[in-house]
Amino acid sequence: MNSFIPEGYKSSLSIYDTQKAISLLKRIFIDRLAGELNLYRVSAPLFVQANTGINDDLNGIERPVAFDIANTEKEGQVVQSLAKWKRIALKRYDFFPGKGLYTDMNAIRRDEEMDNLHSIYVDQWDWEKVIEAKDRNIDFLKSQVNKIVGALCDTQMTMQSIYPQLSLGGQLSREVTFITAQELEDMYPGLSPKERENEFAKKHGTVFVIGIGGALKSGKPHDGRAPDYDDWDLNGDIIFWYEPLQCALEVSSMGIRVNAESMDRQLRIAGCDDRRELLYHKMLLNNELPLTIGGGIGQSRISMLLLNKAHIGEVQVSIWDEQTTKACEKAGVMLL
Repeated sequence: MNSFIPEGYKSSLSIYDTQKAISLLKRIFIDRLAGELNLYRVSAPLFVQANTGINDDLNGIERPVAFDIANTEKEGQVVQSLAKWKRIALKRYDFFPGKGLYTDMNAIRRDEEMDNLHSIYVDQWDWEKVIEAKDRNIDFLKSQVNKIVGALCDTQMTMQSIYPQLSLGGQLSREVTFITAQELEDMYPGLSPKERENEFAKKHGTVFVIGIGGALKSGKPHDGRAPDYDDWDLNGDIIFWYEPLQCALEVSSMGIRVNAESMDRQLRIAGCDDRRELLYHKMLLNNELPLTIGGGIGQSRISMLLLNKAHIGEVQVSIWDEQTTKACEKAGVMLL
């Protein structure tokens, strides 16, 4: 979809209060999340070296922002996510099972389509935690999802107590409805994956879609996932029904990460066997990296959700296409 502003939309907060609220909600949420998941904050790279396999290639078609580094023969790439870097960091920093890290990740995704929810600038909390082999199951995945949703709902309650006008947006549901991508396809065979999410989220409020990346019975995946970080059977997206835009709003992509066996299988399925010679992939296939669970939680998406904003440009600074700029100007919506 292109950017649009709903009829009659007016921000619940002034620009000044919006800036204060963004800062506050980010502090509240990440402190709560770190406590729930047992995470420590670490510093993260803005760019990584190309040709190591550490940068996330997302769906495999996005072009990373790359540059040569003076006085070296190396090429840097602005990160697209930190999915692989985090796992190496957990090993290097000697984290033990049950303990994890989080960091502020800033990325540029220059091929991203722009609309109310998407920008070429990405800001998210990237987190990763060491687990044991016995934790590689759906029940453990669900337990971590419930903790994240709980931290988000707690943050909303605090923000609404400070800014009562935000209560007009309603309350997020703490009760998560879990459904597999295949069950969604079976339920709505004539709809696109995004339309399925919209229909289901509208009925259930808070949803976690399990199993993203592998082909469904239709022969198509629910959505694209790189074959070398999430286990396609043990991952998913946290989604909320977002009333201001009448759509499903994904706030987190997460999952139990591949082990050597599942990455070997997924590389073959995806036709990406050439990656086996890269540094990251060699380490994982040789069982030199810890077993982990992790994900990314969109900072701007969370800010939109908790502050009842109609456009992501109201909570982050980016560069926009002409259609977006004109739509917001016409509706009196200020892009930061």
